[in-house]
Amino acid sequence: MPTLDVDSEQSLRAVMVGRLREMGAIRREEVAEAFSRVPRHAFAPEATLEEAYDPEAVVRTKWAADGTTAISSVSAPQIQARMIEQAGIASGMRVLEIGSGGFNAALLAELVGHEGHVVTLDIDADITSRARQLLDENGYTHVDVVLGDGDDGCATHAPFDAIVVTVEAADVPLAWMAQLADGGSLVAPLRVRGFTRSIGFTKHGDRLVSTSKELAGFVAMQGQGRRPWTSVPLRGGTVQLRFDEEPCPTDAATLERAFEAGQAQAWTGVTVRGDESLDTLQVWLATTLTNSCVAAIDRDAEGVAEFLANPLIPSMCNAVVQGDSFAYLTKRNRDERNVEIGSHAFGPAASVAATLMADLVRAWDREHRRGPDPRYTIYPIGRRPPLPDGQVVTKRHVDIEIFWPSSPDDTAPPDSGKAGHR
Repeated sequence: MPTLDVDSEQSLRAVMVGRLREMGAIRREEVAEAFSRVPRHAFAPEATLEEAYDPEAVVRTKWAADGTTAISSVSAPQIQARMIEQAGIASGMRVLEIGSGGFNAALLAELVGHEGHVVTLDIDADITSRARQLLDENGYTHVDVVLGDGDDGCATHAPFDAIVVTVEAADVPLAWMAQLADGGSLVAPLRVRGFTRSIGFTKHGDRLVSTSKELAGFVAMQGQGRRPWTSVPLRGGTVQLRFDEEPCPTDAATLERAFEAGQAQAWTGVTVRGDESLDTLQVWLATTLTNSCVAAIDRDAEGVAEFLANPLIPSMCNAVVQGDSFAYLTKRNRDERNVEIGSHAFGPAASVAATLMADLVRAWDREHRRGPDPRYTIYPIGRRPPLPDGQVVTKRHVDIEIFWPSSPDDTAPPDSGKAGHR
């Protein structure tokens, strides 16, 4: 455990809370008080005091056998605060946390008080043992620590007023929906077509309706909920096309030949600042493009720059496969602060694929760049009412319907028949 200097620890904690307020991560006074009371450094003995109280620092606590992949961590304070705010955790609530660490469970316990109940669950015995020890050492003996698979939830202590998932979820298990009280909240870092966002939901009968969306990054869920991406390596692995729910519609050999079959470039006229969030653009393209995928491009590999235009985000770039062709987002500098977004494509239908992506980027700029966020409605498989239009992503357990409002005043309910672009 870090050597404790009471004055410096209290000062760092106060600075952290102040910065979380400035960032908008903390909005309620009771959340600020919880962060002020719980000694974060005591739940992150692997970190220095400065790291423990850095609002943006993630403390890795357990690694996979490869030594490079984290399988457990203490999330950045700003992420924890945003998720707690999304879930609306308050006094007297019964809360399930899926993915243990200790610190977040202590925050939840402070917020629900003695009238509430917190259960924290993890599939890894080392992690639950660590969480139990740290919670006990810091006075949170009333928090229940459970060893189990997150996909199953915790029926023994259900129902819950809130479920907070602190690992990346590629699906929404039916157990979570069943164990959540009607009107209760679920917050989960949900991966949809390769892009993960912390989405807050409220339960309405047999469905979950989103109420908020935040950027977030988490270690992947293990056990039954583990859903690895399908990766299609091209050009010796320097280009990877990664597919999530749906498999790649075209075989790798055909896509490899696309590099020699022709290419096309389409510039959009849409510019973004270098420090501007591309959150809604990524989600917009992923949810409106059929056969959407994520391109990961090693720009430093020998010869890559000679045949690939500059990707918008090399490690996680929106892309799409169109038959025997594929396209991805690119960029070029317009001035010192701004870049223009474009689309580059390879294959016999390169021009069509590039134009498709470019047109959707322009639609995003006109209609969705400045909000509002999309609305997600989750139904168990087979329970979603038929709609004449809309985007639906099908997981193993649920259908996720995505509705893009055309304006902040567009309040059509998710089952009204109104929906976003195809």
